[in-house]
Amino acid sequence: MALFTGVHVNKLDKKGRVSVPATFRAALSGLSFPGVYAYPARVASAVECCGVDWMEKLNERIGMLSPHDADGRAFATSIFAQSHQLPFDPEGRITLPPDLTRHAAIDGQVAFVGIGQTFQIWEPQAFKAYMETALRQAPRQAGQFGFGQGGGGA
Repeated sequence: MALFTGVHVNKLDKKGRVSVPATFRAALSGLSFPGVYAYPARVASAVECCGVDWMEKLNERIGMLSPHDADGRAFATSIFAQSHQLPFDPEGRITLPPDLTRHAAIDGQVAFVGIGQTFQIWEPQAFKAYMETALRQAPRQAGQFGFGQGGGGA
């Protein structure tokens, strides 16, 4: 499973192409699809991205739901119907479709943000504001991950 960390800012060209950070491309190397899957993030004005391995894992989990589970079907539809397969070009770039750049209000520069097994693409100033909020919330959430209030441990 891929692991994405760090924040990398790159330029989006007029054709919607952006270079995926080399460390992110390396994490995706060797998968059956040479590129990323991308869809509108559910909890932020960002683009959620992952490798084919993550999409397959998600598909397996959703496949275990009852076909009569309306909430599960709505979730599956919200992900799979809006997903784009974005192959890498020879320079390691992807082309972001207009619906995704509109969702994330991206124009000019993008911030690639590693969040573990997936990564997000943000408009850099929007990410900066989100990060400020996240840093305030993190100590309260640390206990859910076994780190206690101080955020240390591991």
